[in-house]
Amino acid sequence: MSVTASPEFATSLLYLDGVTVSFDGFKALNALSFVVDRGELRSIIGPNGAGKTTMMDVVTGKTRPDDGQVIFDGKVDLTRLDEAAIANLGIGRKFQKPTVFENLTVFANLELARKTVRRIIPTLFARLDGGARDEIDAMIRRIGLAGRERVPAGALSHGQKQWLEIGMLLIQDAQLLLLDEPVAGMTDRETEATADLVRSLAGEHTVVVVEHDMEFVRSLAARVTVLHEGSVLADGSIDFVQNHQGVIDVYLGR
Repeated sequence: MSVTASPEFATSLLYLDGVTVSFDGFKALNALSFVVDRGELRSIIGPNGAGKTTMMDVVTGKTRPDDGQVIFDGKVDLTRLDEAAIANLGIGRKFQKPTVFENLTVFANLELARKTVRRIIPTLFARLDGGARDEIDAMIRRIGLAGRERVPAGALSHGQKQWLEIGMLLIQDAQLLLLDEPVAGMTDRETEATADLVRSLAGEHTVVVVEHDMEFVRSLAARVTVLHEGSVLADGSIDFVQNHQGVIDVYLGR
């Protein structure tokens, strides 16, 4: 459902305004407000229970807030839509545990993701044309899986599965990507490659990364929003938040 754009969020892609969510009297989100600009890469950090997962649940329609708005693309209030409608707007979420089709090859996973987004049943049974194959091949190279096209997804390393899932979101042409702890369980080399991939998405896509690995967050060189008790505690560069006394007290512990 559309809303009338105001100067506060007309130029942003995602705007949370006073979002509150309560579970049995506990406020998981407490009048949470922040803006993510179109094409921006944003890191979200905070201690366990800060509201990071609930925030993503609200944006994707899994949880409906008690109060507040979540405005997408300057005109759509996501709190009035269900999960399917939100996904169809071009909002993709990658959970911490990869959710690829392990019995299918890398190529087939991307083919299925590409066809599904067209939302036309006959395409699921149609043969790929040359342009579609080129698109999938280009995505395989982009996510660092060249040479693994015919490998079943279940045979990939944990990090490679994460890249494949990101590729499945990208090939659906998602405008907004929500990445939940994308480097959890990765090797150092996989973590570095993931940072390169995520940085490359900014501008073409809007990316929100929820992460605990502070070295990874620093490597993204993005604006950082720190959540605590369901609200924004601090917001700025990684150097700013790491030297913010409130952040040190409740999260960094130094």
